[in-house]
Amino acid sequence: MSANLKSMNDRADELELEQIDKMEKGIVTRSMLYCLAAGEDSMGPPINYGPGARLQMGEDPRLKKMPEKPGLLDFFRLRLSPGRGYQHLLQSANLAQKNGMPDKTVFACLLHDIAVVGFIRSDHGYWGAQMIEPYVDEEVSWAIRAHQALRFYPDESVGYGYPDMYTRMFGEGYRPDAYIESAYQEAKKHKWYMTARMICVNDLYSFDPNVDVKLEQFEDVIGRNFKQPKEGLGNDNSPASHMWRTLRRPSNAL
Repeated sequence: MSANLKSMNDRADELELEQIDKMEKGIVTRSMLYCLAAGEDSMGPPINYGPGARLQMGEDPRLKKMPEKPGLLDFFRLRLSPGRGYQHLLQSANLAQKNGMPDKTVFACLLHDIAVVGFIRSDHGYWGAQMIEPYVDEEVSWAIRAHQALRFYPDESVGYGYPDMYTRMFGEGYRPDAYIESAYQEAKKHKWYMTARMICVNDLYSFDPNVDVKLEQFEDVIGRNFKQPKEGLGNDNSPASHMWRTLRRPSNAL
């Protein structure tokens, strides 16, 4: 083995040891929200600062590395939950395309559950709309917000009935909260009602475990409809930047 090759191997070993050491000394804290979701009314046990240990800040070595100026495609590939949830977004957009939906509607279907797959389930329509609002046409963000309420209410004019799966999930006779009912009544009168309703139509009946849709199919749709900041998502100081920074570095202590 040449001295140069040996030196490269030694350096690779050193870098690996440095990373292991960093992971062992980085203390990952849990947020109050995380603990509440686990049924714990606390912020977890007291932090134990061992020798050389520090709170986790910046890039988390346990997660896939993000580029310095990440775009929406980077978050799809490196942060959104893989598997069924990820495919659900792609298959919803794929179904909308097959049904001849306008570009904006296909794009809205692609992002309608981005909060569920990447951020949080509770009030996912509102969170998802807020995440993308600075970067998309107002019709798209409005439709994503409104679909959260509309999915609970049938519309026979477009063949949308109350989903059987909701009966299984929430029980017979379930009534949405008052704010959902109010949002539904407002959305019915809105000029973009049908855009939001088409998210519902192409949502619940779209998932097929035997179909594998590729993200590349929608790169042009994203390019036409998403205003990618040149600084990268999370670096542009928009009203939603903090959400993208949190998704990129979810274990930051502060």
